[in-house]
Amino acid sequence: MQYVSTRGDSAPLGLSATMSAGLAPDGGLFVPAQWPAFAPADFAERDSADLPNVAAAVLAPFAAVDPLFTDLPAICAEAFSFPAPLIQPPGADFHVLELFHGPTAAFKDFGARFLAASLARTRAAAPKPLHILVATSGDTGGAVAAAFHRRPGFRVTILFPRGLVSPTQERQLTCWDDNVRAIAVNGAFDDCQRLVKGAFADPRFRQNADLSSANSINIGRLLPQMTYFAAASLQLWRKTGAPAHFVIPSGNLGHATAALWARRIGLPIGEIVLAHNANRAMVDWVATGDWRPHPTIATLASAMDVGNPSNAERIHALFPSRDAMADRLLSADAINDAAIAARICADYSAFGALWCPHTAVAAEALALRRRGTGGVNGPWAICATAHPAKFPEIVEPLLARSVPTPPALAALPPTRPAPVIAPSLEDLFDAWWN
Repeated sequence: MQYVSTRGDSAPLGLSATMSAGLAPDGGLFVPAQWPAFAPADFAERDSADLPNVAAAVLAPFAAVDPLFTDLPAICAEAFSFPAPLIQPPGADFHVLELFHGPTAAFKDFGARFLAASLARTRAAAPKPLHILVATSGDTGGAVAAAFHRRPGFRVTILFPRGLVSPTQERQLTCWDDNVRAIAVNGAFDDCQRLVKGAFADPRFRQNADLSSANSINIGRLLPQMTYFAAASLQLWRKTGAPAHFVIPSGNLGHATAALWARRIGLPIGEIVLAHNANRAMVDWVATGDWRPHPTIATLASAMDVGNPSNAERIHALFPSRDAMADRLLSADAINDAAIAARICADYSAFGALWCPHTAVAAEALALRRRGTGGVNGPWAICATAHPAKFPEIVEPLLARSVPTPPALAALPPTRPAPVIAPSLEDLFDAWWN
């Protein structure tokens, strides 16, 4: 298996080299040069709830003829050491794929830990450290920091938008020492993301270390995220005999791309709904075919506050025209803050469910379909992407109750001061070596 750039001007690379590079030399994003083909029957002998086992099978073709191939089962066992349960709330006519049981209580743990476990093997004899530069709108940075903290041969720099992540998320970004540091940027997530891409194109940043990214622009983040869609869809297929439909909270569109790729390789997945907040560039593209990124809008679902999502480039490569979406198996909705807050309250009252704001975006998008069609046809699942305890300042006042803190969040080290920079490459370069 080789990987090529969405822009077509970079030489193909194998999986290990693609993960180390992060971004393609031509500025594009890596995508598989060819697609494996699966059918549900291929997993008949596997326990669909055993995520490491399913993951090793799903990812094997993507690591073919690569040094990582023989290590893949061990990597999956190391990375996916926590569950991704598929539950059905009492009284609900839908399922919930809970993705917040990892060490930082967000779905980004799956991809970050897989990437770290993979790079630790491929980079074991590298003469220079690999410097991971990552932009975050909240959850990515914490997951990457936890996955790479004190791993020999790695340095991590996290850029986050100052004042635009939740207090708990900021604590998860700024509590690390040793080889991990965070930098606050006076701007939005899109500014942080622009700095990361600019650094990749600037030779000054490559003089003393190899450079890579752990954002979802890195193929090593997306491939493992396919695996829990595979496992959940197989569980629902065996239960109902029908393809599973997913509603996915969407920001930078890595999560959505992973689901689309899982469907592309033959997993039993039906409709995919991209549930956005007020940042609706993808919603408008799905509706009109006109791609118009816009300045970021701050919302209650802050980790999805992305006006120009990077992975749109991968989705456009998968669907080069609106006609390619004519099967109506990809749709998108925009959910405003009032609807987010109302859904948190409504589903707690109806099912006892505790949603983070991002999960509430997905729950509201599903409710829109229920109202529009008179029901939910086939098995539907929403992705619960973060634990509500990461957003107590939003959830607790709405519900007039406290949210239990999971052990992973309770055990966070004390925060450390983060330097603050303007959203410019010059300021980032100055902070880079200081």
